[in-house]
Amino acid sequence: MELEPKAVAAAAVLVVLWTLEGVVPFYGEFSGRTGERVRHDLKNLGLGGANALLMALLAGGLFLALDAWGEAEGFGVFRMLEWPGWVELILVILAFDLWMYLWHRANHRIPFLWRFHRMHHSDPEMDASTGLRFHPGEQLLSGMARLLVIPLLGVSIAQLAVYEALLLPVILFHHSNLTIPDWMDRGLRALVVTPAMHRVHHSRWQPETDSNYGSVFPWWDRLLGSFRLREDARTIHLGLDGFDGPGWQSLGGMLRTPLAPLEGPEDGRKPQGAPPASPVGD
Repeated sequence: MELEPKAVAAAAVLVVLWTLEGVVPFYGEFSGRTGERVRHDLKNLGLGGANALLMALLAGGLFLALDAWGEAEGFGVFRMLEWPGWVELILVILAFDLWMYLWHRANHRIPFLWRFHRMHHSDPEMDASTGLRFHPGEQLLSGMARLLVIPLLGVSIAQLAVYEALLLPVILFHHSNLTIPDWMDRGLRALVVTPAMHRVHHSRWQPETDSNYGSVFPWWDRLLGSFRLREDARTIHLGLDGFDGPGWQSLGGMLRTPLAPLEGPEDGRKPQGAPPASPVGD
């Protein structure tokens, strides 16, 4: 798989978002603390880079081999279709984004998967760099699942590259600590997941944490009953209970997160005690 264009695109989007977050931040946790902001983001960026290298080394060759085998055998749902290439590409993007929604939802519902995914949610100072903050174990599990889903769907490497070229900028955008007008966010979330949606997902109150699972498109949450907004997003308490301390926020602490005890499926998420969020319509 070609990784360089993706890395260049990610760097360009991050630079733009990082600059804008410094000018018009939504949350002011880093106000006057540029050094803390840089250290926070470097940890997240380091994890993102390490994960990209890990997946390239471990899974890149397998994806290429599966693509060649599937093409030769005509295996997979989309390879059986004889539709125009642009129609297949649209269907692949939609189908794979639905898979991403279902996988993300599973990461919240299955305790073993949540052990790894909660490291992403434990960031109490979410910004664009949080979109790259995933545990290597979660990346490996996600890659293993993809090795099953991609051939079954018949997704080619080229089609997957187009989806990921769309996915990464949207993920960085909806994690960003960027102030955008309500009317603009409302218009954008007719097409893609926006910061207003994803800030609710990073709340530590469980009914909000366990909502808004979409990666690129917001429609799956609406169709499958997991869409939620907060009228005043500035009252959202980001992060997870029990993981705020510097020990858990260090690089070593983040990597140890899956080893922390699981005290039921709500680990780190408040089932009670937070003011109820009021879903609001568009």
